[in-house]
Amino acid sequence: MIETPRLLLRPWREGDVTPFHAICADPVVMATLGPVMSLAETQALVERCMAMQAQDGHCFWAMERREDARLIGWCGVIRGTAGPVAGKAEIGWRLASDCWGHGYASEAARATVDWVFANLRDDAAWAITHVGNTRSRAVMERLGMAYQPGLDFDHPRLAADDPLLRHVTYRLDRPERHGGAAQG
Repeated sequence: MIETPRLLLRPWREGDVTPFHAICADPVVMATLGPVMSLAETQALVERCMAMQAQDGHCFWAMERREDARLIGWCGVIRGTAGPVAGKAEIGWRLASDCWGHGYASEAARATVDWVFANLRDDAAWAITHVGNTRSRAVMERLGMAYQPGLDFDHPRLAADDPLLRHVTYRLDRPERHGGAAQG
């Protein structure tokens, strides 16, 4: 669906649940995202992505490495559901820990941002993460996203004592080359 030099972002397939579960069950990956997930929770998450793809034409897509067709995570865009990104074009990614440090997240996120501005009418792409997720914040900054300090928030789906409660918000405005601002 979206091809980059090293990656393919594509709709989910049934066979993706097991390799994606290995990522979602990795405590290193989930340290800044939430608790490790069971196989059933991962299956439900993939099913929600498939439903979003069917309804909206986009989701957090399966991220496949082209050289070996390995599913190494996800990256894509959804309609945000929490805090200041609710209803907005929210980009996100999750990557197998053994694939960190190779530029895959930045490559996939850049392609996703380009897709958003070519295919959606939103005037900006948004991203959120836990305040301490320095790796994701670095990807956001490499994309040219600007931190929105006035939009820090406590994630509404997390308990008040959850160490991941506090979230930050980043925004990237639609570049002029893609046309003027529009609403999505």
